[in-house]
Amino acid sequence: RAPLLQAAGKKNSPNLLELTETELKEQFVRGDGPGGQATNKTNNCVVLKHIPSGIVVKCHQTRSVEQNRKIAREILQEKVDLFYKGEASDVFKEKKASEMKKQEKKRRAKENLERKKHFKEMQQLDKK
Repeated sequence: RAPLLQAAGKKNSPNLLELTETELKEQFVRGDGPGGQATNKTNNCVVLKHIPSGIVVKCHQTRSVEQNRKIAREILQEKVDLFYKGEASDVFKEKKASEMKKQEKKRRAKENLERKKHFKEMQQLDKK
């Protein structure tokens, strides 16, 4: 089930499982990564844990604690939905559809490249 959790992105899906605040444990910690002093002195990174499932999300996408709290909840909600519903989850279905679209695009690009290559070869033969 762990690979399923990686499908959680930032999609808005209306019928995700609802999270109640009593099931969540929230901490504010110092973020990591670039930012120097601004990052080292402020506790604006949000660590959110869903107690029943044990899923933990760490969010430090913005400087704002409130925005990070909101984003962390959205991501956690998707991960919890995936954890309980598995492949029946809308998040999983969206990710799968996106992957299929990407593969189709790659296939078409490859076909076009082959077509162009074949066309150039035919032009070379016509010149001779």
